[in-house]
Amino acid sequence: SCPYRGAPVFLGRLTGNEPLTILPLTSEMEEAAVKAHYKVCDRLKLEKKQRRMCRRDPGVAETLMEAISMSALECQYQFRFERWNCTLEGRYRASLLKRGFKETAFLYAISSAGLTHAMAKACSAGRMERCTCDEAPDLENREAWQWGGCGDNLKYSNKFVKEFLGRKPNKDLRARVDFHNNLVGMKVIKAGVETTCKCHGVSGSCTVRTCWRQLSPFHEIGKQLKQKYETSLKVGSTTNEATGEGDISPPKKSIPGHSDQIPRTTDLVYIDDSPSFCLMSRYSPGTSGRKCYKDKNCDSICCGRGHNTQSRVVTRPCQCQVRWCCYVECKQCTQREEVYTCKD
Repeated sequence: SCPYRGAPVFLGRLTGNEPLTILPLTSEMEEAAVKAHYKVCDRLKLEKKQRRMCRRDPGVAETLMEAISMSALECQYQFRFERWNCTLEGRYRASLLKRGFKETAFLYAISSAGLTHAMAKACSAGRMERCTCDEAPDLENREAWQWGGCGDNLKYSNKFVKEFLGRKPNKDLRARVDFHNNLVGMKVIKAGVETTCKCHGVSGSCTVRTCWRQLSPFHEIGKQLKQKYETSLKVGSTTNEATGEGDISPPKKSIPGHSDQIPRTTDLVYIDDSPSFCLMSRYSPGTSGRKCYKDKNCDSICCGRGHNTQSRVVTRPCQCQVRWCCYVECKQCTQREEVYTCKD
């Protein structure tokens, strides 16, 4: 079987066959982006085709780095109360991406969603040479674009990301699953597009109406993908007798708590059962010493080991008032708070 080589890149060393990973965005890297975007594209360690796509427009390198950062932060936010809190450092990332866990499925989806979102926004913000505002023919009063309506260019973004990801693999199950989850991320972006309109005329009359398409905030996208992670489906592989190509299907053996439904194109899918993430392993540092919230997630995160309680005094600004002109005046309030951490 041939490994799937067309995935986008998620924080870390980007190879093109893994989702976006945490990349340190150093000042040196930012300076290189200004002076020569070629160097940034080379630094990202992309596949040959991806590097060529990165080099052909100066805005692509910047957009890739923005997508990486945005996807990483959203992943960490969505999993901040979970045993696996999107830790993707060093060996943990490499080991995790070798397996088809549901966490890996989320990473592929949030990566492709992040790149789709960032690219569409970069077009409408004028940061790209090869695209500009969305020019959707079905929007009314297209002649009124002079009033400043500029839609997020999802059409160009989808085309770019699909080309960046590569063609659908035929036989390798893991490659098909990764490709499927990439598409789920893109579809969530598309489903969240809204048409925004603004009226222009005397006394607020709508003699001219400007309409444009706008993407949902990325935080909303992350929330939806987290929900899909919670309901993700374990799959196996079958062969389509007509075409000889592999299909994704429910696993042959029934799984307690799982239905045998055929995954929809909007479902996240996975192959391997996830580890517990309780103890340090090749996949995560475990939850020893992790901060938890009493009566909310300590029992789950600490995996039954219990938690330590520490009391500390903190001082924070309080009773703040805005003063004319132009500052905020606050008192300093001292309070005692308890911090809970998982036992070893």
